[in-house]
Amino acid sequence: MSDPGKSENPPAKANRGPGAGPENRRAIIAAAREIFAESGLQAPFNAVAKKAGVGQGSLYRHFPDRVALALAVFDENFDALEASVASPDTTLDDLIDDIIDLAAVSTALIDLIWQHQHEERVAHLTTRLAGVVGTVVARERAAGLLGDHVTDDDVLLAITMLTDLLSRADAAERRPLADRAWAIFRRSFAPSRG
Repeated sequence: MSDPGKSENPPAKANRGPGAGPENRRAIIAAAREIFAESGLQAPFNAVAKKAGVGQGSLYRHFPDRVALALAVFDENFDALEASVASPDTTLDDLIDDIIDLAAVSTALIDLIWQHQHEERVAHLTTRLAGVVGTVVARERAAGLLGDHVTDDDVLLAITMLTDLLSRADAAERRPLADRAWAIFRRSFAPSRG
């Protein structure tokens, strides 16, 4: 029997006002990363809001569609990659390892971005990836670890092929397949022994 002085429904979540915006945004991005990794793009958008602990209105204020949300996830990924390659000790192998880890849990979002690759709002991702790759390729070439025949575009193509491979593989197969594929690319990128 319920106590007549107590409500059967939990109290409504207090509106924390505009100051909660940045915290809500971070929570939504984290939830999207997890929900889409588990359930793919078919996951309902409201599942992201629920996981983030925000209302659907808040979700749509920050991200009006799935592409906007995917872009936010990828921008966070690129923030991490750019911070990593800022260290002079980061190698091409380190960069590819990080990209494989990120791609393995973002396959649904990679497919979504790929479908919208010609949209203006997506173009900056290519620029950011090229910058990260260019930094590491120049460092590896200067250290004699990369053949002179290898261009930034070759490495970018290898990354595109790796991420496409990951998006088509079952979750348990992704890392071993990516490691095998990268080993093939790495051998072809080595300096020639002449």
